[in-house]
Amino acid sequence: MEYDTLFGFKIQSQRVAKTLTFVYNLAMSTECKTIKESLEQRELEILSPYATKCLNSKGRKRPRNEHFEIRTEFQRDRDKILHSKSFRRLKHKTQVFLSPYNDHFRTRLTHTLEVAQIGRTMARALRLNEDLVEAIALGHDLGHTAFGHCGEGTLDELLPNGFHHNLQSVRVVEVLEDMNLCRETVDGILTHTWGYKPKTPEAQIVQYADKIAYINHDIEDSIRAGIISENDLPDDCIKYFSSNQSARLGKMITDVIESSMDKPKVTMSEEGWFYVTKLRTWMFDNVYLDPIAKAEEKKAKNIIKSLFEYYTEMLASYYDKEEIPQIVTDYISGMTDQYAIRRYKDLFIPMPLAEKTSDDALLKKARERK
Repeated sequence: MEYDTLFGFKIQSQRVAKTLTFVYNLAMSTECKTIKESLEQRELEILSPYATKCLNSKGRKRPRNEHFEIRTEFQRDRDKILHSKSFRRLKHKTQVFLSPYNDHFRTRLTHTLEVAQIGRTMARALRLNEDLVEAIALGHDLGHTAFGHCGEGTLDELLPNGFHHNLQSVRVVEVLEDMNLCRETVDGILTHTWGYKPKTPEAQIVQYADKIAYINHDIEDSIRAGIISENDLPDDCIKYFSSNQSARLGKMITDVIESSMDKPKVTMSEEGWFYVTKLRTWMFDNVYLDPIAKAEEKKAKNIIKSLFEYYTEMLASYYDKEEIPQIVTDYISGMTDQYAIRRYKDLFIPMPLAEKTSDDALLKKARERK
């Protein structure tokens, strides 16, 4: 009878010997890694040299307790944002059309999801970090007010230092909900607005994804609302991008990918950027500032202003005068359209006294008919 030898011992069963040998070789050839470490290693192997790797992250303000890990740091950021209260409230915040009656119009939440999808598509093609892009995209509008840009503009007028939703978004993740996100994620949320310089190519992607998303879905919503038609769009923009929603969106995304492939900076072709900017300007003139689309904004502005003044006065005896504007801003900017309207009704619209009702009159008539 033949014996197999393992660790100096003779194994009489050939089957057992082969099994033990396989396990030993597997243990010797594979480092003991957590799932997180395996994912981080995969990033180093497959992502572009210009991508932001989790292992190179500048970290968080506070260290976390280490335990068995199944997610990278940027995946944790994405999940923290996705499960936050601020994220859930986006479903009832205006994108363009105030308190839309039609469920097919975009809200701030659906806009955010479209930005994330577009951003991930571009990141995957460019071999950049999809998880970081998604985290930034999901968090970029957390600080937006009720009633969209009308609400933002109203708070901007009321506050001595103005109001900007990207700064408020950073305040949401760092102070109000204290998510303790990675510095790269916070930087992307801050710099998603044009005029800021992102520190990572992933944040640069979100800048483009945000603009591409809202231009295209706002066109679609405006056509659905009857404010414009496809034929109203500028002829040269239609010729360059197409009047078809899917084709236009696809060409913008492809332009960014082709212009940024194997480059340290995410960018768009000069011609593509020209027509994107022209289309955006046209949308401002014909939709965003259009009297039909903005017919209810005076009412929305009055709601925000009235709530701000009421809460400012209410808190006067509880806080220092310098603290109150920020406290009120945090509260109002977190409101959904529906909640702001409800609070306004509760505070400023007279409500009838509740009347006791009964069936006595009906019973009396019934008795009289006997």
